[in-house]
Amino acid sequence: MWQGTGRTALIICLLSGMPSTLSAQERTELGQARLFTNDMIGDRRDRWRSGSYGVSTLRGAEWTGQLPLRMGEIMEYRFRGEVITPANIANPAAGDRLYAGVLSVGAHTHFGFAGFEASLGLDIVGMGDQTGIRSLQETVHDALSMPIPNVENFQVENGIYLHGTFELGREFDLGGTRLRPFVELQAGVETLARMGFDLTFGNYGLGGLRVRDVTTGHRISAIDSESDYGLSVLIGGDVAWVDSSRYLPADRGFVPEDTRYRLRAGMNYAVGFSNIFYGLTYLSEEFVGQPEGQTVGSLTVDLQF
Repeated sequence: MWQGTGRTALIICLLSGMPSTLSAQERTELGQARLFTNDMIGDRRDRWRSGSYGVSTLRGAEWTGQLPLRMGEIMEYRFRGEVITPANIANPAAGDRLYAGVLSVGAHTHFGFAGFEASLGLDIVGMGDQTGIRSLQETVHDALSMPIPNVENFQVENGIYLHGTFELGREFDLGGTRLRPFVELQAGVETLARMGFDLTFGNYGLGGLRVRDVTTGHRISAIDSESDYGLSVLIGGDVAWVDSSRYLPADRGFVPEDTRYRLRAGMNYAVGFSNIFYGLTYLSEEFVGQPEGQTVGSLTVDLQF
């Protein structure tokens, strides 16, 4: 764990300097991805993986319609916030999961490797009351006359951690449908191994680049192309084998479920370089004692004129 703003700032600077093979003058913004996720637009119950918002900016010399073979040529700079809550934030039940406000910033590179699509990245993840997420949620809930979080003594401890992610996948054209199996490894805030698939009906992501959301697993369009248009339907799922989770601290008596799975479906409509995406994701139980899974909704509205 890293303590202090000085060390954190140094790590961020090092991450920002990863693609040293290209000068700053040669790099341009190639695209952006944004995704808002909340259980209130899913099963409409404010609990557990309650909400998140992520923004990614993709930079590189150019986009040719396929991944470069060298690491660092295409970089994704990612910022996201997430709020994880007990089922009842006004009166948390003993044994329910702790409240966690999470902020993260990271750098990920996307590249081709032996016919596969690969991504490798590192994030700095801050959690606890230091993030200000709880204060922000209190303000929003008060303005909307929703229950106010009463979790000051029912939340994870402050901490700053490094979190690494590696994914390897390959897309197969089945004639109007594309199947992409993948495997993923994560270590840090949550340490796990995952395997799954994404199935695309339509032109979504064709000729462009998609990036995967942390919470839901949805792959969101980050670099668009003129080939990506019309209505597309997306289906996916994965299973993870979990070793540990700092969101579920063992010294507080929590035991993560050994396996967890996600099932997701969504629709995207693209015209020009604008698109609207809505998806649903079922998240299975994440800790021993969680009585059931949950369904969260995800939304992207990217209008360009």
